Amino acid sequence: MGSLVNKRILLGVTGGIAAYKSADLVRRLREAGAEVRVVMTDAATEFITELTLQAVSGYPVHRHLLDPEAEAGMSHIELARWADAILVAPATADFLARLVQGRGDDLLATLCLATSAPMAVAPAMNQQMWRHPATQQNVDSLRHRGVQIFGPGEGSQACGDVGPGRLLEPAELAQLTAGLFQTGVLDGVTVMVTAGPTWEAIDPVRGLTNKSSGKMGYAIATAAAEGGARVILISGPVSLTPPDRVETVPVVSAQDMFDAVHARIDQIDLYIGVAAVADYRPVSVAPHKLKKTADSMNLELVRNPDILASVAALPSAPFTVGFAAETNDLEMAARHKLEAKRIDLVCANLVGGDEGGFGADENRLLLVDREGTTELPLAAKSRLARDLIHHISRKFHAKNRTQDTRRAHRR
Repeated sequence: MGSLVNKRILLGVTGGIAAYKSADLVRRLREAGAEVRVVMTDAATEFITELTLQAVSGYPVHRHLLDPEAEAGMSHIELARWADAILVAPATADFLARLVQGRGDDLLATLCLATSAPMAVAPAMNQQMWRHPATQQNVDSLRHRGVQIFGPGEGSQACGDVGPGRLLEPAELAQLTAGLFQTGVLDGVTVMVTAGPTWEAIDPVRGLTNKSSGKMGYAIATAAAEGGARVILISGPVSLTPPDRVETVPVVSAQDMFDAVHARIDQIDLYIGVAAVADYRPVSVAPHKLKKTADSMNLELVRNPDILASVAALPSAPFTVGFAAETNDLEMAARHKLEAKRIDLVCANLVGGDEGGFGADENRLLLVDREGTTELPLAAKSRLARDLIHHISRKFHAKNRTQDTRRAHRR
């Protein structure tokens, strides 16, 4: 089965007899590594209980559009932001029609309008209802909007008919859901990502570092691998599990990271410098632990090599993306970094506030290049990373097409 590790899947359950399979589907999604939240329509509760789906998912089931326990009473917005993907299984003919119409008359339909996450529906209905021209037109409309259609299967049905309209089996639905994240936008591309902090030793037990958790860099490495890239992750000291399908190279200091980057940079098409690299390090490292003998201590520092600028300055530099963590004047600081280091794109975010930044599970980004700015709104870092990789892939391929055209003209 494909991996859904660290993915947030919102499962919508609508009112059909196939809803009895939803409990097994939740189990299959969780076995693949996903965190699952369930939203039920009123009709769904006639076929399977909330308690059952709460027990298998580990979370309360959501049903009500205006939830007094949700922030500002708007659970549809919170869930829409939370989800990495939405799967509606089973999806009845009625729900497909309401989704096409853009109805917002219950929680599930409304959050489908409020999300920008990938969405899939798994139809389940009587074979004649599935074959009806209205249903087929609705399915075609959803496909045109980018909604994935999982199934239906064929076979005997609860009503006694035989034909298309059966809900696909939970194991197959879980596999197809994992496939939502395999985008192919970076097929054949080799990507290097740096992540986490660096540790600049003062003595054997003390050092200079920062608050970076590495979460954003690890999420970007994962998203790049999902996009089809070969990924090399150069990671400072963090307490995170290395991503699947990613070559992870652990380092400690800024000099270690510089050396690891340049040892492999000739293989790289796309470089994303997410790491919060220390700008300075102690001139010398004490061989033994420094004792607390004086009221003050002077520490002489020297500048570390600028990894991002050194990559961008290479004669055959890869497409180079940098990150800028700022406390104020975000766009101005990002544009200065873009020009000063001569890189292709800067991803800037504010740190030190209540939302996003170091250590948080959510973030927001301002993307700055020579063509303008793009805002990626507050979202889970896993979701934000996938949106960022889509943006970077478009810029990367556009630059390569331009360079190929120029080479052709010179010939």
